Amino acid sequence: MEQFVEVAEGVEIWAEVLEGPDSVPPVLLVMGANASALAWPDALLDRLTEHAPVIRYDHRDTGRSSYAFDEQPYAIRDLAADAIAVLDAFGVERAHVVGMSMGGILAQLLLLDAPERLLSATLLCTTALGSGPAGPDEADELPGPDPALLRLWQELGDERDEEGELTWRVEHWRLLNGTGVPFDPDEFRALEERVIAHSGRSDSPDAHASAAQDRLDRGAELAAVAVPVLVIEAPEDPVNPPPHATRLAERIGGSRLVCVPGMGHALADAVIEPVAAAILGQLGPERTPAGSPTPRR
Repeated sequence: MEQFVEVAEGVEIWAEVLEGPDSVPPVLLVMGANASALAWPDALLDRLTEHAPVIRYDHRDTGRSSYAFDEQPYAIRDLAADAIAVLDAFGVERAHVVGMSMGGILAQLLLLDAPERLLSATLLCTTALGSGPAGPDEADELPGPDPALLRLWQELGDERDEEGELTWRVEHWRLLNGTGVPFDPDEFRALEERVIAHSGRSDSPDAHASAAQDRLDRGAELAAVAVPVLVIEAPEDPVNPPPHATRLAERIGGSRLVCVPGMGHALADAVIEPVAAAILGQLGPERTPAGSPTPRR
């Protein structure tokens, strides 16, 4: 079931519920910056929907959602409110939230501002509020993105034809994937072809790079979080490399930290199973597959 959800006057976001067991609360997937819902790999969705319904949605200025940033600019924190609007639209009181990259920042904001709507949170390939790209605190202590990525990001909004855009996106995924697990360019080209077909456009989304990042320096508040939180460490992440995940887990009282060996800042086929197992472990012990990653704390 899919629908459009109005999040501001004249601004709608596309959202969809993928069917799973009716008796289980849903998993809400929150993707990273400038990425639509179709960036979640089908193989991961198939594993999750074996155990729970899954909600995915296109952020503003991605996928089938409204492209309106130039006329109606917004802040990163507004994208967190969009996630609550999606839950409201589907009549969901509480959900297990999974946030990747910028989606992990949004999930942290939900943990602070709407904890009553979360049954659990799983944070992957991200950094703590108030650190790294999420704010000024500790920025000098934690490593930043790979310089090769920074150079590529300078081309984010450049005009390219569809073939050129696909080539650029595959190269972007190659750098994001890192070297810890094999990179299959055909796998990510097929993913981006699905994204473009879903979106109906092949220009490069870049609005989130311009969205205001004020009021994200709230890392100190994470210590009071009572919702169960899992932090997935991606040891080969070129965007938020170690020790970002460890620092995030330390900031959130009572959180668990698991490592997916070889994982970078991408959901390659090679990491789907351990990532799915870790997420399912947050839904309850009866849905924890055998061989799930072992928590480090």
